[in-house]
Amino acid sequence: MNTKRKQGAIIRLQSVWKIYNMGEVDVPALRDVSVDIEKGDFVAIIGASGSGKSTMMNLVGCLDIPTKGKIFLKSQDITSLAESDLAALRGKTIGFIFQLYNLLPNMTAYDNVILPLELQDMPEQAAAERAKKVLDMVGLSRFMHHRPTQLSGGQQQRVSIARSLAGNPEIILADEPTGALDSVTGREVIEMLYKLWKDEGKTVIMVTHDLNLARYANTHVELKDGKITRITKNQNQRKPNKGDIK
Repeated sequence: MNTKRKQGAIIRLQSVWKIYNMGEVDVPALRDVSVDIEKGDFVAIIGASGSGKSTMMNLVGCLDIPTKGKIFLKSQDITSLAESDLAALRGKTIGFIFQLYNLLPNMTAYDNVILPLELQDMPEQAAAERAKKVLDMVGLSRFMHHRPTQLSGGQQQRVSIARSLAGNPEIILADEPTGALDSVTGREVIEMLYKLWKDEGKTVIMVTHDLNLARYANTHVELKDGKITRITKNQNQRKPNKGDIK
């Protein structure tokens, strides 16, 4: 287990509610949620379907703002930021990995990875070097000019991981990252996430319903009916090994 870092909260939710208006009915998706996500931790947000995981992912990832309560990203209250400022902070701090990859189908792996760097106005040469570097990190140098339709599901997810790493974010937010993959490629993806946490010092936040996957995380945040029911340190955390992920 990684015990070398205790650096304070990088994301903090304080008494957060998220309420959706469904016609004449208000439906609370999150109810009075408070949690600190420590810098350098590997956190699994777990719970059954309908527990509020997706809503919490959007809030933790600063893709949405709460109905009530406050969210702090690197000590900045995101509810007080203009959307352009929030987008800039989010783009520099958080890398996203989605279950269904969210790659642009008409662009190559290289183009998908370099796009967020171009949107951040990184100089052209530096962006090109960074895109090639992260594609090499995930073992896709030979496939950088392939489009998504020319890649396997596992390769597409690796492109997604490379894209999330392009801007060298402090936080990696993974939403059901192995949900669309077979067991072999799923293990490869969790190995990459574990390595990013263990060796690269990234804060990794993984949203999953799969308790088998959650055992690789250091901290578990359990949700039920929009409430946090338990936050625990995983005393049985293990490194991914062949045959682990079914």
